[in-house]
Amino acid sequence: MANTPTPHIGAQFGEIAETVIMAGDPLRAKFMAENFLENPVQFNNVRGMLGFTGTHNGKRVSVMGHGMGIPSIGIYSYELFNFYGVKTIIRVGSAGSISNDLHLGDLVIAMGSCTNSNYAANFNLPGTFAPIGDFELARKAADACDRLGYHYKVGNVFSSDVFYGENNDNEKWMKMGVLAVEMEAPALYMNAARSGNRALVICTISDHILTGEVTTALERQTSFTHMMDVAFSLI
Repeated sequence: MANTPTPHIGAQFGEIAETVIMAGDPLRAKFMAENFLENPVQFNNVRGMLGFTGTHNGKRVSVMGHGMGIPSIGIYSYELFNFYGVKTIIRVGSAGSISNDLHLGDLVIAMGSCTNSNYAANFNLPGTFAPIGDFELARKAADACDRLGYHYKVGNVFSSDVFYGENNDNEKWMKMGVLAVEMEAPALYMNAARSGNRALVICTISDHILTGEVTTALERQTSFTHMMDVAFSLI
């Protein structure tokens, strides 16, 4: 296509599969390529945002980083959906628990995403848009967790534009049944909706905001494989 390569992805049209599993950390994408893909071929290294295409159980799939925050995943998911013919994006990321029922290593399937971001203003909607994931993907992900014996919850996450905030509103979101805090889901879900495609966010609890439990950077990069097992089961 004439629009590829894009300013942020160096691949030619056809080098990226219709299903892409994305992670904020490009090294997590590299880990998935090395441990879940057969015959991976690198298609991107622009700005160090690694991307690879290979096969998993005979099915073509790509993995790629998306960076941190709503603006970053907004750029990459837009280009994938609109310029590369991608039909499905599954984000595998980390999240901070604000639920007493979710602890380190547990999974969150984000059916919906609350946010303090202004990303939806881009679409000039006459109201408030509720970003939600694809139900069929979420149902299959929950079934995979049950089959594999992974502890998980399905529900709402809060996606913030701010990591180091002046105000701590986590208790307010917790009272509304929100399970965890992350930083990317709304842009991905909005871009999927606008382009007529599918998306789902699956997160591993990397820290517990209420108890102070935390994981290391290396653990987040290489040991959060349960969410990857679930994501690849959806291919």
